[in-house]
Amino acid sequence: MENLSRRKALSLGVALGLVGVANPVHAWASTGSGTGAAAGTGPEWIWDDAADPLMASMLDKGHVPAINTAWASWVNNNDPLPSGLPADFAAYLRQVNRLPSWADPAKLARAADFNRRKDTYLFMLYGLGSGIMSTVIPREAKSVYWSAGGADMQDRAAKTFTFGYDLSELGAFGPTGQFVVTANKTRVVHAAVRHLLPQSPHWRAVADETIPISAADILVTFHSLGTYVYRKLLDWKVPFPAADQEAFLHSWQVAIHLLGVPYEHIPRTWAEAEKQSARVLTPILTPSTEGIALAEELLGLTAQIDLGVTRGFLNEFVRYVLSDEVGDWLGLKRDYASAALVRTAWPAFILFREGLSPVMPGTFYMFDQFVRALAMLFLNKGSSGSTTPITIPTGNRAG
Repeated sequence: MENLSRRKALSLGVALGLVGVANPVHAWASTGSGTGAAAGTGPEWIWDDAADPLMASMLDKGHVPAINTAWASWVNNNDPLPSGLPADFAAYLRQVNRLPSWADPAKLARAADFNRRKDTYLFMLYGLGSGIMSTVIPREAKSVYWSAGGADMQDRAAKTFTFGYDLSELGAFGPTGQFVVTANKTRVVHAAVRHLLPQSPHWRAVADETIPISAADILVTFHSLGTYVYRKLLDWKVPFPAADQEAFLHSWQVAIHLLGVPYEHIPRTWAEAEKQSARVLTPILTPSTEGIALAEELLGLTAQIDLGVTRGFLNEFVRYVLSDEVGDWLGLKRDYASAALVRTAWPAFILFREGLSPVMPGTFYMFDQFVRALAMLFLNKGSSGSTTPITIPTGNRAG
């Protein structure tokens, strides 16, 4: 997977925009993370007091196209802010474009090394697990579908791949890394969507919320990504030392904070994260019209290049990493030969890759090439160039 060492992990999951689902107040009580469970005090009542009014102003004044042009050259964490930004927008970025005081550089470095070492599993889980799981989170699916990016999921995937790519890089949080900048760009995009999406009559017709992407939303999406992957790696018996587990969680803690989630609502341990996930993610998974359409579009993109596998194989791998129930919800046609192959060959693939078995399965190269091809599909629409810049939307999906 050396060719993927700079193109890792989160493309499909993050392609769906890190937009999650707010849940009933009681779901956040007694998780050990948040301090407030009463109405109006939990994370489902928190949006972004710093970024939201700023982006509403930028959009209403027509400044967004100029911002997108100006910040295209703002890439590395230590890059100076570009010229051409509105003064109040530049002032905001100067305030937020830094690591929190509690960030641990050693843990962040170890997390990046872990991502490099386990990129194969991370990509498959983030892409075919988390990415497709997001389509059965109803509010997330509806928000994604009716936002501007929902009209072209391949383009959205290419643009938002940058988040996972930069998070997975060695030195991602350091001066020459790019993730702090990327996270702050993503936070601004979320603020823009909060302003734009409530203006969509299509979204309002199907939404059961008035403002999308609360702190609870982002936390739920974290559980569909980080917490889900953590549990799957353990279930698959991938070697995962305690120090790697702690570092992996810490990188997500910093990432969530950079997206605007208050520190007191971020899970402190994996045990706490799993407890919270069981309360706020698992119970709300269900299909929706928008989610089914998104899943089919995302999976259908694979037909555009040769992945070396059939659509039936892809369907069965999704069923394997999620469940047959999710597969049924999404109408993924069964391929029982592929199902048998996935359920026997993938564990053997892991054992060989991890040096736990001397026997290389005959399917080793098939899986290896499949992961490579799938990664390239969502990297600049299948090209081998650099990742696509994050841009702020100025409208919603037309219909």
